[in-house]
Order: sequence, then C-alpha cells, then structure tokens
Amino acid sequence: MAEITIAHSPDADDIFMYYAIKFGWISTNGTKFTNTADDIETLNQASLQNRYEICAISFGVYPFIKDEYALLNTAVSFGNGYGPKLIRKKGKKLKKNFKVALSGKHTTNAMIFRLYYPDAKIVYMNFLDIEDAVLKGEVDAGVLIHESILTYHEDLEVEKELWDIWCELTNEKLPLPLGGMAILRSIPLLKAIEYQEILSKAVLVARKNKKLLSDMLLERKLVRVDDETLQRYLELYANDDSIKLNDTQIKAINKLYEIGYNGGVYQERFDVEDYMIPTDYKTLRQS
Repeated sequence: MAEITIAHSPDADDIFMYYAIKFGWISTNGTKFTNTADDIETLNQASLQNRYEICAISFGVYPFIKDEYALLNTAVSFGNGYGPKLIRKKGKKLKKNFKVALSGKHTTNAMIFRLYYPDAKIVYMNFLDIEDAVLKGEVDAGVLIHESILTYHEDLEVEKELWDIWCELTNEKLPLPLGGMAILRSIPLLKAIEYQEILSKAVLVARKNKKLLSDMLLERKLVRVDDETLQRYLELYANDDSIKLNDTQIKAINKLYEIGYNGGVYQERFDVEDYMIPTDYKTLRQS
C-alpha cells in the first residue's frame, strides 16, 4: 500500500477540506493518506525543503517552489471582498515606520503588506500570537489571518483590510489568492493526477455534508471556534469555489505573481497553468 503524507494547517478550512479522507468517506484507491498539521509559515518553509509529498502552502511561496512542486487545482482558499486584516489598538495612530507582526515571510498577506508598507518594521511570529502581541503593545499592529479575522478582541480595530490593498495594487476586483495545495513533482504523473482527484472529491464531499462534518469536527475539538463562527468561516474559505480552481482564480494567481515580480519579490514572470498537473495526460494515455 502506498503511503502519502498530506501536510495542512490546523485552521478550520484546511481541517474541513481534508477530513472526509480522514473519516473514510471516500475511496483512496488503496493509498494510505496520513496527515500532519502545522502553522502555514512552517508549511511554507517545509515546502522550500521538499519535506512533504503534498503540502498546503501560501500562494505567495509558490514561485520559489514551482520547479519542485506542481500546484494542485483543489482545496484552495481565496478572499472575495474579505481577507486578512491589519489591526491595531483602538484609537492608536500608526507612524510610517510602525512595528507590525506578520504570520510569516512567505505568506501571501506578508508579500502584499511589504509592497504596500515598505517602511514598516516587520516581526514574524506564529499567527496565533499576533493578537496578544498587539494587545500587549509588543507591536503597533498585526495582520490577522484564519479564524482570527472573525474573533479578534474588542479592544482592537481594523486599520486596513488586505482586500482593499489587493484591489489598489491590482486595479481590479479579482479574488485574493491566499492558500492552496502543492504536490512533489517526483511523484509519477498518473499518481499525482489520482491524488488530486481524491483531494478534490474530499472537498466536494465535505461541502455536500457540511453540517455533519462540522458537527464531527466540533465534537472532536478539532477546530478552535464555536459552531456559528465555524459556519461563517467555512463559507469564506472552504466554499464551493474551493473544490476546483476556476479561470478567474487562475487569473488572480497570475496577477499576484505579476505584482510580486514588478515589486522585486520574484525573479521571473510565469503562467501558473504551466506549473499545474496536466490532467489531460490521463485521457491521452488511455486513448
């Protein structure tokens, strides 16, 4: 039996999109999938070291790993009119060189933030620690991600929505690419196609059984929020548009890499579709 490790973050959308596999709701065609959970920047760093066969990543890191990993077309999270939030204490005025906590150098939100606030003094930390760092005055502000965008402390307020920054940088209202999944290119192509299909079916089954799966995750204390917040959060980041990348989402990813290239973050421009799994190979091989 083949054994494949899937690394994902511990936030609710990743857990939700993976656990149809964990609970045995879909066939894995004889492959044993094991999972490990870690914060997204740790996973970004792991992908730079080719550590996991399948790994959740920030879209911001993908240009640095594109030759080692193919981008999967499923289990994706985008913001659309919403996204990470730059927060500060209520009433606090930020200077041009304010000190800010970000969730990791290679996260999408960090890349966008650095382009928009080039003079800010950045401190990187685990996303779970950012809210407390702002409340305690260790930093002037912080960018909240994951469930924290819905649950932050009442003494905090939003300085800037990353969605608004994204729209300003792109001059368009494309969905904001946040996170996806990547698979090592060393995996044989037909197997990679098969694993992508399994993951896509897992997201589809999760969406079709949202209430049941949510209840099971809550009962097992696998998520950090209550039921009401979980339902709201899943509609933001593990919705029907998470099942399979569409043309608008692909356009948005390419736009992210375009502004990153223009801002000196990336060394080259490329079309992300050229680095995804060529799913037509399966049909051509069987014809």
